[in-house]
This record gives sequence, structure tokens and C-alpha cells, in this order.
Amino acid sequence: MFCTQCGTRLDDSARYCTVCGKAVGMSAAPAMAAAAPVRRLHRDMAHKKIAGVCAGFAEYFDTDISLMRIIWLALLLLPPNIGIIAYIVAWAVLPKG
Repeated sequence: MFCTQCGTRLDDSARYCTVCGKAVGMSAAPAMAAAAPVRRLHRDMAHKKIAGVCAGFAEYFDTDISLMRIIWLALLLLPPNIGIIAYIVAWAVLPKG
């Protein structure tokens, strides 16, 4: 392994460069090692009723599917019908999962 700052050849188990002191190896990116897995918004086809949009949003936001369906129903009943437009867009755009 080589230091990315000064180019010195280092042992593979080195955590810091012996010449410039820069962190290398696993210690160079501690946030990456402890980062949570990336969640992706998708349509959940296993728990779907119509298109899986509510189930996908419930999984993404880690909430109950019934609560998410009630939220979508409330959005549907609001005067500008933003819920139906958003549902159709989500149905068309979100990938199946």
C-alpha cells in the first residue's frame, strides 16, 4: 500500500504514514465503516394492495403500512387532490422491489 499524500510505500497493516503522518487504510474512512446501509425507495410488491407504493413508503420511513395507507388516503381527500397525483407519479417512477 502507498500513502496517497506523499507516495511512500507502507506495510499493508499500517494505519498512518511513517513519513507524513496521514491516516491510511481502514482509519482513513472511519465513517464509511460505521455507516448504515443505504435505503432505497421502491414499490414493495410483496405487501402491495394496489401498486405497492404505500408499502414501499412505509418500509422506507420505517412505519406501519396501515398508517401509511391512512396518510395517503388523507392526501387523496385534500381539496387539490395532491394525493392521487403523487400516487400515480410514484407508481410510474418508483422501481419494483
